[in-house]
Formats: sequence, C-alpha cells, structure tokens
Amino acid sequence: MHSFRFLLSRRWGLFAVAIVVVAAATWWLGQWQFDRLADRKERNEVVRANEDSDPLLVENVLTPGRPVADEHEWLIVQADGTYDTDNTVIVRYRTRDGISGVDVVVPFVTSSGTAVLVDRGWMPTDDPTADASDVPAPPSGRVTITGWLRGDGTGDSTAVHDGSTRAINSTAIGEAIDREVYGGFVELRSEDPPPATSLEQVELPELDNGPHFFYGLQWWFFGVLAVFGFFYLMYDEWRAARNGGRPDRGAKPKGPRPKKVRQSNHPYVRAQREREAREEAERELSG
Repeated sequence: MHSFRFLLSRRWGLFAVAIVVVAAATWWLGQWQFDRLADRKERNEVVRANEDSDPLLVENVLTPGRPVADEHEWLIVQADGTYDTDNTVIVRYRTRDGISGVDVVVPFVTSSGTAVLVDRGWMPTDDPTADASDVPAPPSGRVTITGWLRGDGTGDSTAVHDGSTRAINSTAIGEAIDREVYGGFVELRSEDPPPATSLEQVELPELDNGPHFFYGLQWWFFGVLAVFGFFYLMYDEWRAARNGGRPDRGAKPKGPRPKKVRQSNHPYVRAQREREAREEAERELSG
C-alpha cells in the first residue's frame, strides 16, 4: 500500500472530488430523464383515455377561474351557444412544418352566460399584423361545438395586447375582454352548423415515450466512464511508482531505430568487397 500514497497529494485529492461531482451530476441527470419518462407515460395514458371519450357538457367539467385538472386534459367536451366574434383573440407565432401562422381564439357564450374560450384552429399567414378581420368567421347564430379540453398557458407570453397574445390563458383573456370565462380552453373538433371556411384543426399530441430513456442511459454511461477513467489513471500511476519510473519488463525500449546499411550491387563496390575479403583471408593464413 506504500505506493498508493500518491493519492494523498493535492492533485489527486482535487481529481477525486471532481470525479465525485461528475458522477453525482450524471446520476441526477439520468434519474431526471427517467422521471420525465414516467411522467410522459402517465400523461399518455390520460390522453388515450380522454381523447376518444364521449363528450361531456362544458359546465359539468369547467368552473370559472379554476384551472383544468390534470386528469381532464384532452377530455372531449360539448357546448351550445353563440360565438362572440367581437372579442376574437389572435394567438401569434404558431408555426407548423416551418410555415408561419396564427391560432384563432373566439369566446363561445354558453346558455348560462359564461363563455368558454375556443381555439378554432390554425391559419397560415406571413402577416405579423393579421387581426380578427383577416381570419375566417365562425358560424353565426346558435352553434353546437365539441372539442378537446386544454389547460391554460403560463408565463409572460400569456399577456394580451390589442387583441393578440402568444399563449392562451383564460384569466388573462377574460380580463382583456371584460367577460367571465371558464378556466382553460377548448381545442375545436367540430361545429354544427359548419363554417363557410374552416381552419386547420389542432394537432393531437404524439403518444410515444420520447427520447428520455436513451438520454437517461447516456448520462449514466458518462458517469460510469468517468469513474472507470479515474481508477485506470490511478492504476497507471501506481504501476509506474512500483517500477521506479522504469518501463515494464518485456516492454520494447523506446528510441531511434538503428539505421540499416543498404547493400549495393554496383560492380566497383562488389570488386572492392571481394578484394577486402581476399586480403583478410591472406592475413589470417600468414598469421
């Protein structure tokens, strides 16, 4: 064990601390990816159960000012009422397949007088100033809608300015249009009667597991690799100390290779070698 005293040096101490930090960080990052995988699987189960269910009445699921419950995401709801087109809100910066566009949100006033926000769909446009007058109108009069229930967006992007926003939040839009609205919003699936011009329907979420499993394995692999590298370098230095800094037995010595003498077949050189050989033989006989 005498030769392992080098581990007590400051250099190796700092090296060991760095490896411990790296190993702990990679373990945490790997576990974080596996936790995200578990959350995604749980959400996928909720979506599968809800997105093809029988429609429920909006007033039986939603409450004004109350967020959408996690287990109600992508639940199909139904409502009867009329569109309040004067308070249409444009959701900007919605890109699909590299094409710029907007979502169109229109308050839908139910028979109770409370409105539910309906995202009627997506429209491609390169015009950054597009407003409610530039989008197709919804059906007029009494309408029956069905759609998928969604939770509110969060953050600064939900602020409403001049009838537009970057993310849908029922509280922010309700305050902007000065109307009581249900919490959350509805991604439109169908309207009866249908509109003269339809918008593109919402894209349903992909129900795969994503890359989280392989990302988790990669982080753990990096941690194992760091620990292995530490012990390998420790062994390498221990071996050098044991040999007194000399190379291992059987190791080929390092250094320049001896130069090979090139043989020449030139007649003059060949005659010179033969003459030297004869003279050497005569000296041996005379001696």
